[in-house]
Amino acid sequence: METVSKPLPKWRVVDLVHSGLFATLMMIGANITAFAPFLVIGGVPITLQTFFAILAGLVLGSRKGAIACTVYMLVGLAGAPVFAKFSGGFSSVLLPTFGFIVTFILSAFIAGWIVERFQTFTSYVVAALLAMAVNYVVGTNWMYYAYTLWAGAPEGFSYKMAWAWMIPPMPKDIVLAIFAGFFAYRIQKTLKFIPIK
Repeated sequence: METVSKPLPKWRVVDLVHSGLFATLMMIGANITAFAPFLVIGGVPITLQTFFAILAGLVLGSRKGAIACTVYMLVGLAGAPVFAKFSGGFSSVLLPTFGFIVTFILSAFIAGWIVERFQTFTSYVVAALLAMAVNYVVGTNWMYYAYTLWAGAPEGFSYKMAWAWMIPPMPKDIVLAIFAGFFAYRIQKTLKFIPIK
């Protein structure tokens, strides 16, 4: 028996604009430390990238949100100074914090996937918090192994230290994730970026 797969929806100009907008917001959010250099704990800059990545998934949906984050990553890898502390270039893949950038794509996809199926206020908040948790777990483990294997760990570095560095930005990201869920739900009710199933 032959199965027929549904074709992917065609991209419109407005979809490209929305994805480009969120990629730009991530570039801005990455460099908030340029104006507040004290927002760097250990090797981890406190940024708004996680917030905008999650918001991209909640507002645009899984596919478009993930593409927006992918565009952001590719622009940075191409050499544009759009990563934290105005860094960029292909050598960024060797940075211990590059795992967070990769995980933005997954976080946006997860957040979007959930709200595409469950479009209640609670589901938006849960999706945002789950996406944030994925970003922290994958990103922190990537950072730990990067420092351990190739990045030259600071003296006394341990798995507990890696997580200790993540404690200062965590309350901010939890609050912003909840706000992203609330904000995206209100936007979705008004503009309907994600078609109701």
